[in-house]
Amino acid sequence: MLSQHVSKNAAAYCHGELSSEESKQFAEHIMSCATCRAEFEEIKLGIKLAEQLPEIQAPNHIWTNIESRLKQDHAVTRSSPRFSRPTYAAIAAVLLLSISMAVFWLYRDHTALNGQPFWQVVNLTGSPTIGSSGIGTNGRLAVGQWLETDGNSRAQIAVGSIGHVDIDPNTRVRLLETQPTEHRLELAEGKLSARIWAPPRLFFVDTPSAVAADLGCAYTLEVDKTGASLLRVTSGWVELQLKDRESMVPAGAACETRPGIGPGTPYFEDCAGEFKSALEKVDFESDAQTRSQSLTLMLQQSRPRDTLTLWHLLARVDGDDRVRVFERIASFVPPPQGVTREGILQLDREMLDRWRLVLESSWSNHTLLPKEVGKAYWQVKNGVDQRMKNPATK
Repeated sequence: MLSQHVSKNAAAYCHGELSSEESKQFAEHIMSCATCRAEFEEIKLGIKLAEQLPEIQAPNHIWTNIESRLKQDHAVTRSSPRFSRPTYAAIAAVLLLSISMAVFWLYRDHTALNGQPFWQVVNLTGSPTIGSSGIGTNGRLAVGQWLETDGNSRAQIAVGSIGHVDIDPNTRVRLLETQPTEHRLELAEGKLSARIWAPPRLFFVDTPSAVAADLGCAYTLEVDKTGASLLRVTSGWVELQLKDRESMVPAGAACETRPGIGPGTPYFEDCAGEFKSALEKVDFESDAQTRSQSLTLMLQQSRPRDTLTLWHLLARVDGDDRVRVFERIASFVPPPQGVTREGILQLDREMLDRWRLVLESSWSNHTLLPKEVGKAYWQVKNGVDQRMKNPATK
C-alpha cells in the first residue's frame, strides 16, 4: 500500500501508461484512500465525457504556422542573448503542442489495429483463433473480434495494464470495449479466469444472462450452452447485474444466473447441500408455493455466515416470507442502532447497507476484502453510476 497520495498518476493509470506493478499499487491505494478515489472518479468522468466529443480534422495550415513560429523564435534566439517572458511562453507552447501530438500518434499506433484498439493475446496451448485465423505464439484481439479455443486450446488475454484473463478450452469471447474508463469482454460460451487489479467498475464481462463487474479481484466465470452462468470469486468482490436485479459476490462465494431472470442469490460454497438446493428453487422456480417451502428449508439450514444469502433475499421475497428472512438474520446478528424492523421490511437502502456492514463480521474474514475496501466499493457503487447518468450532479 502506498503511503503517499497517488492522484497525480490517475490520468496515466486510465490510459494504461503505468507498469503492471504501478497499476496494482495505484488501485490498492485508491480503494482505501477517499481523497485519491474522489479525484480519480472526477478524472474518469472527464475522460468519459471527452470520449463523447466528435473527432474533427486539424486545419491544414497548423503545421505551417508551427514551423513559421519555430523559425521566428529561432531567429530571436540568434539575435538576442535574452528572451522575453512572452517568447519563453511561445516556445514552451509550441514544444508542448508538438510533443503532445507526437505522444498521441505514438499511443494510437501502439494500441490500434486497423484503426481499432486491441488487446494482446498469448497462445498457452493448442491453436486458438481470432476470427478465422490462428494466432501462432501471440496475437492481437481488436474491438469486435472473437477469440475462440477448441477442446485442446488455451489462451491468455492481457487487459491493458490492469490484469489478465485466461481462456479455457471450448470457449468463445469477444472484445467489446477498451477505453480509459471501461474495459469489456463478452463471454458467449465456455470458461474464463480473470485476475484484475483495478478500481471499482472498470472491467466488465457480459454474458447472456448477466454482466459481471469487478473490484480488484480474481474469479472464474462459466457459461453453458443455454446461456446460464456460474461465477466463483476467489478474491475481492464481483457484482452480477441484469437490469434492476443485482448480486454482490465476495471471495469464497458463488452465484448462478439464468437467461431471462438474471443473477440468482450469492452463497458461500461451504453451505449445506440442502441449503444450496433450496436456494436454487427460491431463485429460479416459478411456483410460489414451492419457493415458499424451499425458503423454509433454507432458513432451517442457515448459519451465521449464510446471512450473505439471506440479506440479498430480503429484496427478492415479500410479505410474510420477508418477515421470516428478517427474523432469521436478526437471530444471528441484531440490527444496529438506528436500523429498524420497519425500515428493513420497507427496503430502506441506507438501513440495509448499515446492517450489511455489521453482518460482514459474520462472514469469514479471510474471504473478504479489508473493511476500508468494502466500504469504498459500496460508496462508488452508490454514487458513480448516478453521476455518469447526470454529469452535473456532484
